Amino acid sequence: MKTWAILVGCLCMIQKGSGKESFVYRAKSIQLSPSQRISPGEILVQGSRIIAIGSTVPRPQKLKIIDWASYQVYPGLISPGSSLGLAEINALRPTRDEREVGSHTAEIEAWSAINPDSELIPVARANGITHSWIIPMGGTLSGISGLIQLRGWGIEEMTLRKTVALHLWWPGQGLSLNFKTQPSPANKPKSIEEQDKERKKRVEEVDEFFNQGEAYAKARQAKDLQIGINPTWEAMLPFFSAKIPIVIHAEDARQITSALDWAKKRNYNMILSGAKDSWKVAERLAADQVPVIFRHVFTSPSQRNQAHDLHFRAPGILAESGVRVSIGLRLGAWAAANQRNLPYYAAQAHAYGLSRADTLASITLNPAKLLGMEDRLGTLEKGKDATFIACDGDLLDLRTQVMDMRIEGREVSLASKHTRLHQRYLNRPSPYRKKD
Repeated sequence: MKTWAILVGCLCMIQKGSGKESFVYRAKSIQLSPSQRISPGEILVQGSRIIAIGSTVPRPQKLKIIDWASYQVYPGLISPGSSLGLAEINALRPTRDEREVGSHTAEIEAWSAINPDSELIPVARANGITHSWIIPMGGTLSGISGLIQLRGWGIEEMTLRKTVALHLWWPGQGLSLNFKTQPSPANKPKSIEEQDKERKKRVEEVDEFFNQGEAYAKARQAKDLQIGINPTWEAMLPFFSAKIPIVIHAEDARQITSALDWAKKRNYNMILSGAKDSWKVAERLAADQVPVIFRHVFTSPSQRNQAHDLHFRAPGILAESGVRVSIGLRLGAWAAANQRNLPYYAAQAHAYGLSRADTLASITLNPAKLLGMEDRLGTLEKGKDATFIACDGDLLDLRTQVMDMRIEGREVSLASKHTRLHQRYLNRPSPYRKKD
C-alpha cells in the first residue's frame, strides 16, 4: 500500500508540474475577438490559462515555442445547443437518449446522460468545436441543460457547468385551415374560435404550472415543513431565484410573440431558441433585449411565396436590428451527427448580410455570454482559458481545415472515425486480377 501511495503521489506531481509548463504559439494571425485581429501574433500560455497575447509576448524560462507561422488562430467554437453524447445513430432508438418521457421533467439534467465515448464528439471537434451546450428534449418542460468541453476522460472532467438554463417548449400557436377532407363527425374541422380557445388553454396550463412552482419556491424559502418535496419544482429553484435563465423554444411569429408576452409579464430572463420567424419580430426582440439562437440557416422557407434565401439573410436582419444572435443547428439526434457543420452555417449567414464580426461572435462570444462563461471563453484575452484552434485559412472559408486545437492549454487530437476510415481506405491494397 505504501509503494502504491508513493507511485500515485509521483504521478500527481508529474501532472501538476506539466500543467505549469509555458508555451508560446506563434501564428500568422490571431483573432482576439470578433472585431479585433493581430497579424502576426503570439500567445503565451501557462497551464490552462493565457498569460499574455499580442504581437510579441514575454519569454519566461523553460519555454517551448510552437511555430504556427502559416496558421490563423481563432477562439474555440461553441455550439449553442446540441444532443452530442445523448444520441449516436438516429435510426437506432437504443442509441438515443436525448428525450425524456413526460411533459414536465425539469429535474432532468442533460449532462448526466452524456456518453463521453461517443464517436460524434471527435467528429465535431475535428472542425473546430471545443464546447457544446447540451440541451434535453421531450415534453413541455424538458429539463436543465449543461455545458461540456469536447475533451476529457469521463463526463465529470468534460462538464464545465451542470446547470445552465431551464428549457420550455412553447405550445403551438398556428391555425389549421385544412378543409380538403370530407367533413364527418370523426374529422370535423375545428373553427378558428375553437382553435384560438385551445391555444389560450395551453398557455394557461403553462402559466398555472409556473404559478404553482413559484408558490412552492416561496414555501421552501419560508421553510414550510407541511409541503412535501416535489422533484420537478425542486429542480426549478435556481430558476425561480434568478440564478439561471429560461430558454423558450419557439418557431413561428405567433409562438414567439406569445412567449415574449408571457416572459415579460412574469419578468423572466428569456433566451429564444429555434426562432424560424424571429426576423418578423426583430424590433420587438431588440427592444426586449432577448438574445436569439437561430437554428434555421439551411431550413427551407415555410411558404412558397418566400424567397429561397430568406433564412440565409435572417441572422443579418436580426443583428442589424440590434439582436444578439447565436447560430446553431436544429436540435435532435440527426443534428448531433452534423455539429461539425457549425462554421458553414455561420459562413452562409455571413455571405448573405451578417457582418464578419457578428458572424464570428455568433459561434464564439455570443454563446459564451448565454452560458455565463464570457469570463473564460469566446475571446482570446489574458486570464482566459487557453482554448483555441489553428486553421490553414480563413475560418469562414469552406476550404479551410482545422489543423490543431488546444482546450485549456492541452493539445487535443483531431482524429475521428472519419479520419481513421479515410486512412484505412487510402491505404487499401491495389486491386489485381487472379491468373487463370
